[in-house]
Amino acid sequence: MRTWGRVGQIGGQGGTWTLVQTDVNGDNSNVYLTALVQVLRLNLLESPFWSNYGIPAYPSVITQVFPDFYASATQTQFAPFFASLTIIRVQGSFPPQYNVRALCNSGAILTTVVAT
Repeated sequence: MRTWGRVGQIGGQGGTWTLVQTDVNGDNSNVYLTALVQVLRLNLLESPFWSNYGIPAYPSVITQVFPDFYASATQTQFAPFFASLTIIRVQGSFPPQYNVRALCNSGAILTTVVAT
């Protein structure tokens, strides 16, 4: 399995696309975490394949549906791929930022902060 993730962005712009694929032991945790980060950075309905993926950070002001609802839905969609997955909003962040902590089935802990 493989996916592509952008590395080295500054302020959400620039960077280079990097291939992320299954490691030599057959573990797909890095692939799923990269896909999760990409989904959290998408706007709702932006994906050409999955209409329910994405976080409407700015449109949520109009719809009055807080972005945490969509982050929770994303957590539910990706949780089966990890032993444990938590996505928690950084308090006071605007636009929203989320702390992601994934406990892989191999026992490794992967953490990152995602700005939407």
